[in-house]
Amino acid sequence: MKIEPYLFFDGRCEEAMEFYRGALGAEVTFMMRYKENPEPAPPGMLPPDYGNKIMYANLHIGDTHVMVADGIYESHGFEGFSLSLTASDEKQARMLFAALSDGGKVEVPLAKTFFSPCFGMLTDRFGVGWMVIVEAKQP
Repeated sequence: MKIEPYLFFDGRCEEAMEFYRGALGAEVTFMMRYKENPEPAPPGMLPPDYGNKIMYANLHIGDTHVMVADGIYESHGFEGFSLSLTASDEKQARMLFAALSDGGKVEVPLAKTFFSPCFGMLTDRFGVGWMVIVEAKQP
């Protein structure tokens, strides 16, 4: 079994994909716009001018695939999750944390903790929560 995140960006998906390309080196491995759907949506289902919006895309970030879309449904503001990003070392953690927090909000600044030599939490400019961590070396 595998669980993968699927993020909806309320009309800002293309902007988010560009942001993650720059911040994380994300690679778009697949993308389909609503106007490219081989089974068009029923009349009235899509908001006006949504043809160029992203119906589905897949980002490859490190070893992970993240599904993304503009979404057509009203957001209910679920905030009970964050994406955890494991950095190889403190230098990479600081670089990733700075890139993701650009335009966002730092919740917990990067610092040494009992469980990690470098850990921090932030919410990016799109409202996605991130935890950046360097794994502790095993004795």
